[in-house]
Amino acid sequence: MTGAGQHSLGAILDVVCPMHLLLSATGHVVHAGPTVGKILPDGVTGQRFFEIFELKRPHLEASMRALRGAGGQRLHCVLRTPCRTELRGVAVPLPENGSLGPAGGMLVNLSFGIGVIDAVGRHELTNSDFAATDLAVEMLYLVEAKSAVMEAWRKLNLRLQGAKAAAEEKAYTDTLTGLYNRRALEPMLNRLIETGEDFALMHLDLDYFKAVNDTLGHAAGDHVLQRVAEVLRAETRGDDAIIRSGGDEFVLIFSPQIPPETVPILAARLINRLSEPIAFNGEVARISASVGTTLSQSYDRPSIEAMMEDADIALYAAKDAGRGCHVAYTPELRQTRKTDDEKEMPSNQQA
Repeated sequence: MTGAGQHSLGAILDVVCPMHLLLSATGHVVHAGPTVGKILPDGVTGQRFFEIFELKRPHLEASMRALRGAGGQRLHCVLRTPCRTELRGVAVPLPENGSLGPAGGMLVNLSFGIGVIDAVGRHELTNSDFAATDLAVEMLYLVEAKSAVMEAWRKLNLRLQGAKAAAEEKAYTDTLTGLYNRRALEPMLNRLIETGEDFALMHLDLDYFKAVNDTLGHAAGDHVLQRVAEVLRAETRGDDAIIRSGGDEFVLIFSPQIPPETVPILAARLINRLSEPIAFNGEVARISASVGTTLSQSYDRPSIEAMMEDADIALYAAKDAGRGCHVAYTPELRQTRKTDDEKEMPSNQQA
């Protein structure tokens, strides 16, 4: 075939087989499809086939004679480039008389096989780099459609997670102080107990708060609660949880647990700060705080009920001790509390 004929053949193959090579009888590339040019942008024309590709299967000597002998067989080859792109293909011998392509040469048609997705990304290929009838085009379309769906699903999932987090945050937040509310207490304690992490539990109750409401009004009481929240945030760590569990009651969870010897020091600091006068509309509100604490490591199997009850017992012991002080729970406090309750019980209800 004349040079013009070879050119016409190459032009046709560029459309129907954009990943083809036309080899001369000596194994040199005389024409390459446009997609091959994108895979090997430095050019392949004039190079020998076996200089460009390493033939993995079938196992042949690197010669045109051997390649012609394997005509029609499935080829598995790898680019001799750093990316080592794997390719599948088939080689067809061309007539010796040159009636179709280079005399004694070969037509090699290549594809990426199942590695097409990786190859598309690696070599920045598009649908136009494949024959219109190539199933890879359909695969690329499906992959693109899947990617679009997955991205849409990811964004939707992020929005849903954000909305859920916002709803949970709102459900667990006290609107007046911005602290956690009572709903957050049980999930937090359950998580710590399940993980076996040591923590300290503090029950803090404001002294004389009712007097503030009675003398200065509820607006003053709200202002005092907001100021208390500011103090509690300022005196605790970012990992600590502060919960407004009732009107003027707060539960503080210290985790990771602070050293046991530090708990009374922290309690004293909180009591001292909360004893400072609080100005409101030209008036002064005065409160103090009573504190009871317990430690999770004091229990063989800590439970929410036991720890909350023991912190409550310690808190009432602080109240009984004159208010504005801290008491750490001990088993003796429970017995003392039981005895006091029995003394307060009417005689006709005592056993």
